Amino acid sequence: MSKLQHCVYVLLSLKDHKLYIGSTSDLKRRLTEHFHGEFKATAYRRPFKLIFCEYFISKKDALRREKYFKTTAGKKGLRLITRESLIELSNQI
Repeated sequence: MSKLQHCVYVLLSLKDHKLYIGSTSDLKRRLTEHFHGEFKATAYRRPFKLIFCEYFISKKDALRREKYFKTTAGKKGLRLITRESLIELSNQI
């Protein structure tokens, strides 16, 4: 049986309340990099909360899902999937 090795993840910026969508084969390492401001694209938007992740066997499938989530339809679907998390976090902010 193949391992689920590739992850699509979504971070919510607690600073600007926008989503960041990415993919990785090492979620723990990637989150550490985001949380410590090691990426220019996200450093100024810290802190973050991980609100969604989905694992895939195939890197190609993970990249396809990441690309979809970055489309208008994908963002809408993602907000539906994560709406309870978004509501809960908005009540904490």
